[in-house]
Amino acid sequence: MAFPKLPAKAAYITLNNPNASSLSVLRDLRQQLHHHLTSPRTGRLLTLPPFKQHILNLKPTDTNTGSNSNNYTWLTDPESWRIEREDLPNVLVLRSAGPIFSAGDDPQEPPTTTTKTIIQETLALRAEVTSLIRHSPAPIITPIKTSSPVTPTGLHLSLTTDFPIALSSTQFQLPAPTSTRSLATSLPLMAAISRRLPPGLAYRLFALGERVSAGQLGRAGGVLDVVAVPEHAESIDTAARALEGRVAGVVERLAVGTAAGRLQALGKWAYWTQLGIGGGGGAGEGDDDDDGYEAAVEWAGAVMDGQL
Repeated sequence: MAFPKLPAKAAYITLNNPNASSLSVLRDLRQQLHHHLTSPRTGRLLTLPPFKQHILNLKPTDTNTGSNSNNYTWLTDPESWRIEREDLPNVLVLRSAGPIFSAGDDPQEPPTTTTKTIIQETLALRAEVTSLIRHSPAPIITPIKTSSPVTPTGLHLSLTTDFPIALSSTQFQLPAPTSTRSLATSLPLMAAISRRLPPGLAYRLFALGERVSAGQLGRAGGVLDVVAVPEHAESIDTAARALEGRVAGVVERLAVGTAAGRLQALGKWAYWTQLGIGGGGGAGEGDDDDDGYEAAVEWAGAVMDGQL
C-alpha cells in the first residue's frame, strides 16, 4: 500500500500488521519510535521531560550537553536543538499498512510463553510505546483510515497521539469485559481513554461494548479531528480524498510551518504541563480555594519569558 508523499522533515511510522496488540507490532513500533527520536550525533534518545513544571531549567545556564546527562538543553536552546536533532523529523505520521487500522490481538502469534507472561510483556510494551508517543518532541498525526471498527487498542493508540484524524463515519468499539483476560488487557487501555474522553462516555463504552462513531466522539469534546463525509460522495474514494486532504494540510503546517520544530516541541511540553497544574496550595500553585487557573497562566508566561 503506497502512502502519500510527505514534505521534508516529516516521516511515517507504520503498523505493518493490523493486530496492534501483538508483541511483534508493539516491538516494531518501539523500534521505529526509537529510530526517529534518537540523535544521530550523540545516540541519545531525545524525548520530552515529564509533564511537571519544576523539571526544565528554562534559563540559559545549563550547558552540560554530555550524552550521559539528563539535561534538556537540546529542547531549551535553539543551537543545541539544531545540532542534536539534525536530520530528525519535525512531525511523525502513524499509519496502518492495510485497510484495517487495528484489529487487536494477533491470532497467528505463536504462544511461546504462558498466557500470563504474554499479558505482562504486552502491558509493559504498551506502556513504553504510550510514553514514547506522548513524549515525542515531534507531534504525531494519526489518520484513522479503516474498513472495520477500531478496537480498544486502536482507539487508545490513536488518542495517545497528538492529532488523530478520522472520517465522521469511522466506527470505534470497546468490547465489554467478558473474561479475566479481556479485563486485564482492556482496563489499562481505559485508564488512558478515560483521560481523553468524558469519563461518563468512556465508562459506558467500556461497560456496554457499544459502537460509537468518530462524529460522536468529536462532538463529545473534540478528541478527534473529524472530517465530514462529503454529502454527495460518489464512492469511498471521494471520502478518502477528503481525509487525505485534511491530513496533508496538518502535516505540512507542523513539518515546515513557522512554529515547526523546537517551538512546537516546547509548546507541547508546556501545554500538557500547565494542564496538570491545579489548586490545593502546593508549591507554585494557587490557594486552597483556587482552581489553579492563575498559577497555570503565570507559569506559562514564565516558560515563554525564558525563551525571549
